[in-house]
Amino acid sequence: MMAWHLVQTDGGRWAATLPRFAVVTAVTVAFACFARLVRGVTVSGAVAGGVVCFVLFSCAGPGALAGLFCLFAVTWVATRFGRARKQRMGTAEHRDGRNASQVLANLSVASVCALLFAFRREPAWVVAMVAALAEAAADTVSSECGQAFSQEARLVISFRKVPAGTDGGITLAGTAFGLAGAFLVALASVATGLFPMRWVWLVCAAGGLGMFGDSLLGALIERRGWLNNNQVNFAGTLIGALIAAGLFRFFG
Repeated sequence: MMAWHLVQTDGGRWAATLPRFAVVTAVTVAFACFARLVRGVTVSGAVAGGVVCFVLFSCAGPGALAGLFCLFAVTWVATRFGRARKQRMGTAEHRDGRNASQVLANLSVASVCALLFAFRREPAWVVAMVAALAEAAADTVSSECGQAFSQEARLVISFRKVPAGTDGGITLAGTAFGLAGAFLVALASVATGLFPMRWVWLVCAAGGLGMFGDSLLGALIERRGWLNNNQVNFAGTLIGALIAAGLFRFFG
């Protein structure tokens, strides 16, 4: 049986040695097929997710894969909370899952961070990568759970009451579940040795702030039609990644 060999790099992160390509490819195909099988993504979404999986796994190792899989799991579950209610509201996720543009909007920043880590070997990019994944989890889970458990939300810029699911609206339940989703993504990466436990708060703080940044953009820009949802989601993950990299410079 083909073995998966790991070597420890500076700062305790893990990188794979040969036969890396075969293992990464097999895992990528399996992940994409599984995601499509459970209808978490469309066919195009599965292809895009497979590309992201390959980049994250090959550049940052099993810990990045664990973070990605945790993100997929928590968002898949969250989209199914209160589905009948969301359908009545007209905000339910499509039954075939997210398409390629939605997948890339949420995961492209993490992929770029993984590539930067592979070339520069700076741990700040690992933290930024996981923070981008954590923000994507927090944003999706907060939105889905907020709609599932709350009838009303508060507009983040004025705290005016709006229907749950409104762009820029936040709920207490959604925020709590969103932060829990970010924590689970960070914890999955720690459990697989990607970075030490002492950096978890950096990831969670950055993911949470990115989530609120997403809400601000939704209230100020998306509601006016200046950006669409995918562009706002991309900006949210970018905010989370940049905050994480900045916090790491001071506290890492």
